[in-house]
Amino acid sequence: MQKTKASADELIALILHGIEEVKGVDINLLDLREIENTVCDYFIICNGTSNTHVNAIVSSIQKTVSKAIQDKPWHVEGSENAEWILMDYVNVVVHVFQKHIREFYDIEGLWGDAKVTMVESSYNS
Repeated sequence: MQKTKASADELIALILHGIEEVKGVDINLLDLREIENTVCDYFIICNGTSNTHVNAIVSSIQKTVSKAIQDKPWHVEGSENAEWILMDYVNVVVHVFQKHIREFYDIEGLWGDAKVTMVESSYNS
């Protein structure tokens, strides 16, 4: 039986689960499919409270996705200082920020035409 490629919806659900496992905060899903010339279909944006927390979120996402669908990011960038780590799963790009860096770069503002879904977490931030 051939392994089928995971759907974007399944990948998004797994990424969100990985974020929630370690209490990532302020989770937003940006749907970029209606915008021309984008590099991917979705952004998932969240933040951690410290560089240790940011690294824990990234690690949790990688473990959750790898365990469930044996997929890994095509590229991960920013792990050195853990202020903004980008995880590229091709169709879905994950941005894990420290709060002050997220506010400075304002990805949601730059992609103002995207459909934004705020993800309610099952815990209080």
